[in-house]
Amino acid sequence: MITQTQYSVNLTTLLDTYQVQARTEGKSQNTIRIYTTALTILQRFLKRKGYSTIVTEIGPSEIREFISYLQNTRAFMEHPYTGPQSRGLTGHTINCYLRAIRAFWTWLTTEEFIETNPFDRITVPRAPKKVIVPFAEDQIHSLLSVIDTKSPVGFRDWTIILTLLDTGMRVTELTELKLDHINLAQRSLKVQGKGNKERVLPMGGLPPKKESSFDVRLELKIKGVNHGQEVTFSRAGHYQAA
Repeated sequence: MITQTQYSVNLTTLLDTYQVQARTEGKSQNTIRIYTTALTILQRFLKRKGYSTIVTEIGPSEIREFISYLQNTRAFMEHPYTGPQSRGLTGHTINCYLRAIRAFWTWLTTEEFIETNPFDRITVPRAPKKVIVPFAEDQIHSLLSVIDTKSPVGFRDWTIILTLLDTGMRVTELTELKLDHINLAQRSLKVQGKGNKERVLPMGGLPPKKESSFDVRLELKIKGVNHGQEVTFSRAGHYQAA
């Protein structure tokens, strides 16, 4: 039976507290989502193994066993909607989860929920460094040529792909884009990236000009999305205000 004192240092209870503090500190929703996902996976692992979820009772041995579990887990094994895949978790995903959990344990130490941090005795596996090979121009044209831009869904997909290729923005930055962040006169747009940091990206640089995201953004303006509202794409392919 978990006592009242133990309940206050239970992983689930402390995760709720951590989420509140992260929001008040201005952490992005994506960052909080990563923390939550990583700690939820850890909690499920501990429960399946019959281990305690009281943070004062989670030590280096449990964390090392969890690392081994991640290294032998199939991708999307813990995903609520997508089924497990044959490939394992990537080194980047494992590193991301562990850094999130380590940050949580550092917070536990700072807030004096625990006296010693088990991560002080653990080396987090490094993420592999891979060279990303960009698309060749003929590959880009081949990709775009198979999209039926006359259909709503096709035009939506064409817009998304062109905008990502043209600006180099992240997917999360695209999904959170607002119309008043788009400067048509200067052919640029302002996005909010990691750590809630804003940056300005040029657009309209893809040849030929008719395939630039600049012209696509004009289409968004014509369709009457209100300034200050997020530009979103429905499943039917229509543009709409969030």
